Amino acid sequence: MLSLPQSVQKLIRELSKLPSVGEKSATRLAYFLINGDRAVAKSLAQALVAAAADVRYCEECFFLSDNPRCPVCLDQTRDKSLLCVVEKPTDLIAIERSGEYRGVFHVLHGLWAPLRGQGPESIRVKELMARAKTGVIKEVIIATSSTVEGDATAMFLARQLGEIGVRSSRPAQGIPKGGELEYADDVTLSRAIMGRNVIGS
Repeated sequence: MLSLPQSVQKLIRELSKLPSVGEKSATRLAYFLINGDRAVAKSLAQALVAAAADVRYCEECFFLSDNPRCPVCLDQTRDKSLLCVVEKPTDLIAIERSGEYRGVFHVLHGLWAPLRGQGPESIRVKELMARAKTGVIKEVIIATSSTVEGDATAMFLARQLGEIGVRSSRPAQGIPKGGELEYADDVTLSRAIMGRNVIGS
């Protein structure tokens, strides 16, 4: 029976290991890389090798960096007493993009998810607690996602931080700018009401 060359089959297998990429998608990607401009495939290969060789975790906050410490941790103008905990590097980038936050970060690289066999020991909780115990940090903003696992992680971290006297908070969650009430779900509306702000005097 006719089959694809071994090298192509291996490429498909490796592409299939990527998140959200099934065998059919991997096959389409492999075909594109081989059938299209070979310079694109070579450039991609070089970028993958360079990223695997050069990128590491910041030794302080665990963001992705090509140096021992990332630019945020090296920035002396940041408020070191305010720490924002996020699940993944892309969450950190989203908060930075807002331009409103001037504290430092801690990337967990996951959430507490017992049903998936992921406990506190499999994410960067120990390192977070070590930072919190230095006495420099006065408040920790726990900016995990508003999912069951995100909320469970936030509650767990808040309890751990409270035991050592560090205050914790969660970002306000509710109706997005421009959103209409009739389209908001019950949980979003509930959080919007509970997290309401005072206007006027």
